Amino acid sequence: MNETYPLSLRIAVDSLQSRLAEDLKILHVREVSTVTDYFVIATGTSTPHLHALSEDVDIARKDARIKMTRKGGHSQSGWMILDFGEVIVHVMTPELREFYALEQLWSDAQTVDPDLIPAP
Repeated sequence: MNETYPLSLRIAVDSLQSRLAEDLKILHVREVSTVTDYFVIATGTSTPHLHALSEDVDIARKDARIKMTRKGGHSQSGWMILDFGEVIVHVMTPELREFYALEQLWSDAQTVDPDLIPAP
């Protein structure tokens, strides 16, 4: 895939990697969804880790002056969502991630290697 990645995607990936999110996946869903262009899915190892992951992404997006469409969930629920319009970030516990299986649900989407996303 030869394209320029949106700043919100680059910021989310950089923040999640710096906070040691586990099993980071990026799904390019533009061709199979009218909701967004990218899903970023990451696993947090505990309630505090989920909170830290989502807060770090939120702070980085504020610093970059990127608008958030909506924020949902909380760390105690095990699933937090940060919606930037063209990018939706899902931060989940391992149990909820396995149960909801977003990667399988969106298996028609193209995957993007997070290590290939340039830092902001």
